[in-house]
Amino acid sequence: NSISCASCHNLNTGGVDKLIHSVASNGMITAVNSPTVFNSGFNFKLDWNGQFDTLEDHVNGAIHTPDRMDSNWAEVIEKLKKSPDYVKAFGQVYDEGITDESITDAIATFERSLYTPNSRFDQFLRGNNQAITAEEKEGYHLFKTYGCISCHQGVIVGGNLFQKFGIMGDYFSDRGKITTADFGRFNVTGNEEDRYVFKVPGLRNITLTPPYFHDGAAETLKQAIAVMAKYQLGRELSTEKIDLIIKFLTTLTGEYQGKPL
Repeated sequence: NSISCASCHNLNTGGVDKLIHSVASNGMITAVNSPTVFNSGFNFKLDWNGQFDTLEDHVNGAIHTPDRMDSNWAEVIEKLKKSPDYVKAFGQVYDEGITDESITDAIATFERSLYTPNSRFDQFLRGNNQAITAEEKEGYHLFKTYGCISCHQGVIVGGNLFQKFGIMGDYFSDRGKITTADFGRFNVTGNEEDRYVFKVPGLRNITLTPPYFHDGAAETLKQAIAVMAKYQLGRELSTEKIDLIIKFLTTLTGEYQGKPL
């Protein structure tokens, strides 16, 4: 009775809570930063370490995980059945009424509806050359030529592959205070080559969802881009170049239910 999915994934603030780590059940703190729930249906895996294959798996995991919901289906079902509105609504949609399967299906179906199309960049790709400015086009050019697009591509400009955090430098050694969560995909597979490997986040609506990275260490996009350039690309970008890339990233903010985010 203390949190909901929306506590960490607020639809009014870009689908996130804008905290470094979220406050979960009973005041516990999550091990990683909460990513946006917008466009989550387009991710090829769920969670930073990709431990869930589907949204349905993720719902079930969130319900049971101690530093998230820390609950169970028996408790959830009992609470929902006390609501005449929920009993009626589930009865109209699901023959079985309120069950763990129907709850999971309802939440996952809703999450798949949270897509944000028609960004200015989408309009540009559809042929409207005036949808983005000359500076934003230059930022897009830098985004491609520097190699950002190698990992950030596809429908949500990411979210479709794993990558090591620290290809061209040791991010975690430089940052210090390494935690178990920093091991990333290794925590799922146990394979040493997966240590410090994470799902590449999508960049749609990215200007709305600070702080950045699984550890929430980058407070601003300027910081995040500088870190990515250094540790992923082996580059040191000027403030001017970073600002141009940020201008491009602003064009990725879309619409939800026909209204700009």
